Amino acid sequence: MQYFKLDVKQSNSLENAACYVYLIDDSKSISIRTRPIIIICPGGGYSFTSDREAEIVALQFLSMGYHTAVLRYSVAPAVYPTAILELGSTVLQIRNHAWEWNINPEQLVITGFSAGGHLAAGYCMFWNRKWMAESLNTEEEALRPNGMILAYPVITSGEYAHHGSFQNLLGEEYESKKEMLSLEHWVREQVPRTFLWHTYEDQSVPVQNSMFLVNALISNRIPV
Repeated sequence: MQYFKLDVKQSNSLENAACYVYLIDDSKSISIRTRPIIIICPGGGYSFTSDREAEIVALQFLSMGYHTAVLRYSVAPAVYPTAILELGSTVLQIRNHAWEWNINPEQLVITGFSAGGHLAAGYCMFWNRKWMAESLNTEEEALRPNGMILAYPVITSGEYAHHGSFQNLLGEEYESKKEMLSLEHWVREQVPRTFLWHTYEDQSVPVQNSMFLVNALISNRIPV
């Protein structure tokens, strides 16, 4: 296995922001040349990135034959759009080195847990915005995700919101921008096919977050 760190820092990133990549070694005894890669965004309410949703998840996917990467994105006091641009930088660097690292560039999947699910889902909705490509000095198509996996994601900023996540993400602009980042309103054809899971008993992120997103995906004919 190869293991290394990517520099994904943006102008307002925290010092510890980085992406940690885990690659399965190429082998003459295995006929697989390129593999999909799963980019993991841990949860933590945009106040930290949780270890329980980071390397142990990466190693599980690795054991199943996927390349993986864990994004330790910037959290409070860094505010939107710092983390989403770090995720964009991660996608861009991986795609630019795909053949060198034996990655299939058309099998790049974003996964996120809790607030990391908000980051992953937000990226999968906003990746084709002009401002993101301009900020990362690239073409929009280079930032396209090919799939999305969400675990108990933070989605809505309305009645069933996990308010702490939005407060940490937006800081002083919480009131003015929270509706803009209520993601159930932004699903369009640019969103990739999705696998999502949540539990009714979740006492932190209400299950309605996922239900709102599933309904929006179905309405826009996105496989989910």
